[in-house]
Amino acid sequence: MHLNIKAEKGNTYDAIVVGSGISGGWAAKELCEKGLKTLVLERGRNVEHVKDYTTAMMNPWEFRHRLQFTNEMKENYPIQSRCYAFDEATQQFWVNDKENPYNEVKPFNWLRGYQVGGRSLMWGRQCYRWSDLDFEANAKDGHGVDWPIRYKDIAPWYDYVERFAGVSGQAEGLPQLPDGQFLPPMEMNCLEKHVAARIREKYNDRIITIGRIAHATKPMQNGRQCQYRDLCARGCPYTGYFSSNGVTLPAAAATGNLTLRPDSIVTEVIYDEQKGRATGVRVLDAHTLQTVEYYANIIFLNGSTLGTAFILLNSVSNRFPNGLGNDSEQVGHNLMDHHYGVGASGEFDGFEDQYYNAGRRPNGIYIPRFRNVNAATRQKDYVRGFGYQGGAGRGRAGSSEGVGAAYKEAQLVPGKWGMSVGAWGEHLPYYENKVTLNKDKKDKYGLPTLDIDCAFRDNELAMRKDMQQSAIEMLEATGLKNVHGYDDMPPPGHCIHEMGTARMGKDPGTSVLNKWNQVHAVKNVFITDGACMTSSACQNPSITYMALTARAADYAVKEGKKGNI
Repeated sequence: MHLNIKAEKGNTYDAIVVGSGISGGWAAKELCEKGLKTLVLERGRNVEHVKDYTTAMMNPWEFRHRLQFTNEMKENYPIQSRCYAFDEATQQFWVNDKENPYNEVKPFNWLRGYQVGGRSLMWGRQCYRWSDLDFEANAKDGHGVDWPIRYKDIAPWYDYVERFAGVSGQAEGLPQLPDGQFLPPMEMNCLEKHVAARIREKYNDRIITIGRIAHATKPMQNGRQCQYRDLCARGCPYTGYFSSNGVTLPAAAATGNLTLRPDSIVTEVIYDEQKGRATGVRVLDAHTLQTVEYYANIIFLNGSTLGTAFILLNSVSNRFPNGLGNDSEQVGHNLMDHHYGVGASGEFDGFEDQYYNAGRRPNGIYIPRFRNVNAATRQKDYVRGFGYQGGAGRGRAGSSEGVGAAYKEAQLVPGKWGMSVGAWGEHLPYYENKVTLNKDKKDKYGLPTLDIDCAFRDNELAMRKDMQQSAIEMLEATGLKNVHGYDDMPPPGHCIHEMGTARMGKDPGTSVLNKWNQVHAVKNVFITDGACMTSSACQNPSITYMALTARAADYAVKEGKKGNI
């Protein structure tokens, strides 16, 4: 339905941002602070900071099912419940799988949060910069297309977003993992410190450092500071970690330029063939099912990798019969996710007189990439590399089963120290890994669903062997006993780091976006969520989305003022 002229005027803004998650929140903040009247459209429900974190302060015994899975949860959340952060306390932040179907051409775990803030409420919060090792990889080994940017282009924007978001960490001086603007690092426990020291003794090409994480380890804006509760996925009433709800959206709202509209499913971008530009977006109201159009000069798509791919593919016109900006036939292709679920764990004899001295630290250790970093570390079986995350701790000596006073007493006796490390590996950009619209299978709104056809291939499988073996060797070399490797091989999507589908590039014939995250053929549309990524590296990607978003918003506003958009 098209709106009349009066309604069109009332529905016109300077900018529209689709999605309110990590990148959408940053787009909202930057555009609002630069003076643009900005409409943020979120397909899910409204979640108000603090007020709607209804389980954040609950004790385990206050939950009806003591945080265990119920048959109803298994039935309605068969995919979401596979996530480590899903339980009775957090299920309200995850989509109902039965109500949000998609089609697995090959196994793919699409883990989603449809609400204001998106997955910024439940994310793992690990923040690692990319380096030129990552930005140059495609050009050097021939996989995918060359990135149109290098580290120097994004480095000042990493600085900018880290200072505002609050990222704690330890500077290490590694070229493959650039240091950032860090708050004081969290502390490793005694076994982690011991293993880190032994790693430095045994190896000259790797280290263990504390995780770099978006937690305020000292007071920041509005006094926000991490309380070491480790209940982050429930939403943090102390704003201890970075989320759109707690940090960027309030900053946007403080300008008076923000309009937030939840329950608004963006179905397509409106393209004006005579003007050669996008004029707005078409929205389906999730409750009334009525269609509304909103208009703006600048449009940012931040609906997540697959959400943005859907919008582009569903935005068809005479100019773009196969989807908005899809001249290159790359929209929907080159889907990536990190492959993980492989590593090793072991036990340690010692430190029986010590326990944790860092409270419930919501963080672990990190072992930066050390394979294919230079000629000395080049591998013959695979390209690219991986990093490890993990940690050490003590279990309980007593059995996990029992009843009565003796059982309770046994639970107070600490068990042996142990440590586990798991690898996150790079997934190459394959054209064959793709999403397409399935117009025969509709969702409850009558919209097409996505067919997801994505797999890990020979390079990832070869890498996994090294990911497991190196983990075993390191733990054994540092004194752990009974070391066991594992490889659970979860399917793509499970790492929740999906990337690609609208990649950046230098050539409009082989990419969707330019170096400023602009759609090549539609200069007033920007994409800065995971869809824009040209390769996946092995680092958690969210801090890179933030930096790219701030950079693109700055460019969009400056070019808009010049009349170039």
